[in-house]
Amino acid sequence: MNISNTPAVQSATAGAQSTPDGLSALVLRKALNTQATAAAQLIQSLPPAQPGLASSGSLGTQLNTYA
Repeated sequence: MNISNTPAVQSATAGAQSTPDGLSALVLRKALNTQATAAAQLIQSLPPAQPGLASSGSLGTQLNTYA
């Protein structure tokens, strides 16, 4: 996962020069936690997986080829 282009990380790293290291690390950690929560919510919102291919019966289990 590439986090270098997100606005939250850019703002956290931009303020690192003017704030103490502990504070900027805290802001960065909170930004990463927020992104992780959003990613988990997106994954949970995906529809369930489609059923697998047919494994029995005559429909979808036989392939006729002619050379």
